[in-house]
Amino acid sequence: MIALGIAFALFLVIGVPVAFAIGMASVIGIWALDLRFVAVPTRMFTGIDSFVLLAAPFYILAGEVMGRSGITERLIRFSMMLTRNVPGGTAYACVVSAVMFSGISGTAVGDAAALGQIFIKEMPKEGYRKEYAASVVVASSMMGPIIPPSVIMIVFSAVTQVSVIDLFAAGVVPGLMLAAAISVVIFLHGLRGDLPKSTFKLEKGEGRRLVVEGILILTLPVVIIRGASSGIFTTTEAGGVACLYALLLGFFVFRQLTPRAVWECLVVTAQITAAIYLVLAASELMSWVLTRGGITDYVHDFGKLFGGNKLLFLLALALALTIIGTFLEPGPAVILFVPLLMPAVKLLGIDPLQFAMVVILTLTLGLITPPVGVCMFVVCRIANISIWQLFATTWPFFVAETIVVVLLCLVPEFSTWLPRLLKS
Repeated sequence: MIALGIAFALFLVIGVPVAFAIGMASVIGIWALDLRFVAVPTRMFTGIDSFVLLAAPFYILAGEVMGRSGITERLIRFSMMLTRNVPGGTAYACVVSAVMFSGISGTAVGDAAALGQIFIKEMPKEGYRKEYAASVVVASSMMGPIIPPSVIMIVFSAVTQVSVIDLFAAGVVPGLMLAAAISVVIFLHGLRGDLPKSTFKLEKGEGRRLVVEGILILTLPVVIIRGASSGIFTTTEAGGVACLYALLLGFFVFRQLTPRAVWECLVVTAQITAAIYLVLAASELMSWVLTRGGITDYVHDFGKLFGGNKLLFLLALALALTIIGTFLEPGPAVILFVPLLMPAVKLLGIDPLQFAMVVILTLTLGLITPPVGVCMFVVCRIANISIWQLFATTWPFFVAETIVVVLLCLVPEFSTWLPRLLKS
């Protein structure tokens, strides 16, 4: 196991793609443990042999179609209409836009790129510092994997067998808590008079149209969660319904979608899905090697160290995963570490949904922390600023979002209340 860990860290440091780093490190682990190499293709296939994973390409495609249907601009104008009379209204609009856009994109990086292209360029025109605009965008992007639908939740479900729809429902309250935490930081900045008033102007007759379009767009996540939780269709079928709904909006309501754009969406979806499945296959191989190396016993003993203290375990886990998330993207981290941690979670009697929300949120926070925060790099490239300039204004938001993590550790009901309500 030591040889595997060293090899994996070395491969990551020298820039080997994550899937290949995991796979090659696993092969070294097989050699060190004197296992049979014939197991490699079998274990890799097992990693993607999951019905739940069929949902992933559907939700990715739905997000791509919605993104190319002019939805980003519509959601942003709708958000700015709602917040235009509040001091710092455009900053709040970024948060509101992120809440709504998260129900479409499902990823933090997607939110950061889409919102950054507009808010980072427009907010300085109203008097915001470019660094502050970038910090609001990068902090708001953390809601992408939390508010459903979420690709990372599908991956979590595939490796733990926790219900996808329960995970989707569990993410709603923590996602809104993140939005509230970011808004509180903006409000405190506004009290000092640092934030300019919004210059947004509604065109004649635009208000009613924006409301109607906003309702149509926000219907999608509601249909997915409610339809799947009520048994009308499965989570995978819900992904197909989401694709169909997105196509109908793009072609017949917003009329901005073209056959060429749909083909481009299919190509991007195939690329993203292939990348996810390759990481899943390689990670299953590594998990098998680690299990054969006896890591499960170490994790079980590790869980016993906390003496049944759930809170202490979750806080220690959150700290460790936040650090891991700065070097490893949430998807591979979930695949590698969650199956190993589940025995300790069951031993301590922690609700899987609470565990899931803490894991996903803390790993996502790693995307906005130096030195390797992916979302930070995306936003810095858009804003043309350094990562340390960005973090100098982002840290208050990071602290606020860390408080949300602590609250999730303290109060399981934040993660479990809505799933139980939908089942009642």
